Amino acid sequence: MFDIYTIIFLALAVFIFIRLRSVLGQRTGRERPPYDPYSRRDAANAPAGAPDKVVNFPGKAETANVPELVEPVEAGEPAPARWAGIAEVGSAVANGLDAIAAQERGFDAKHFLEGARGAYEMIVVAFAEGDRATLKNLLAKDVYDGFNAAIAERESRGEKMETRFVGIQKADIIEALVRGRTAQITLRFVSQLISVTRDKAGAVIDGDAEQVVDVTDVWTFARDIGARDPNWKLVATEAAS
Repeated sequence: MFDIYTIIFLALAVFIFIRLRSVLGQRTGRERPPYDPYSRRDAANAPAGAPDKVVNFPGKAETANVPELVEPVEAGEPAPARWAGIAEVGSAVANGLDAIAAQERGFDAKHFLEGARGAYEMIVVAFAEGDRATLKNLLAKDVYDGFNAAIAERESRGEKMETRFVGIQKADIIEALVRGRTAQITLRFVSQLISVTRDKAGAVIDGDAEQVVDVTDVWTFARDIGARDPNWKLVATEAAS
């Protein structure tokens, strides 16, 4: 059934298969690990011993954290690149941000702004709803005491406040400084709200359930530099005209 040439080729094929099997699958110790396109970038951008980004606000964890808009900047990075779109070079705000960044490695003003915008909306809505638990996590004690007193007074009269948040038109840093070991950043928020307060009977006693109003607030957030708690808290509020 087989001629001599077929038998020779079959024998040769078996020999080659045995040789390949003896080599394939063996490790030489020089194999490279699977390539991770992100590992090199992360290692290059992460300063030695740098802490995690410290711009998260309490209560934001449930929303998978604020997106990382930019990588942390090094203290020596030129001011124009660092605070572009946030503060003018040489301004008091830029100098204040420089002072914070010099003592808090990894500080990112754009990331902070995103967190502050989210915190502003949460606080406004929580105050209207009387959500003390949320406010307690976001406010310094003395500020919380003031908010709590206002909520308690409203409740004692049987009044109910309804607030719908339309959006934030602007959120600008107007002051940044370091006092002792505390970093403080003040922002001016320009937002649009629909707010109404009703009495026990449900009658409107303040505001308009259909009208959008412009609101300007000046709020100051603070955080202890180097503290384990990465959260900034609201330490002062001011209604601007």
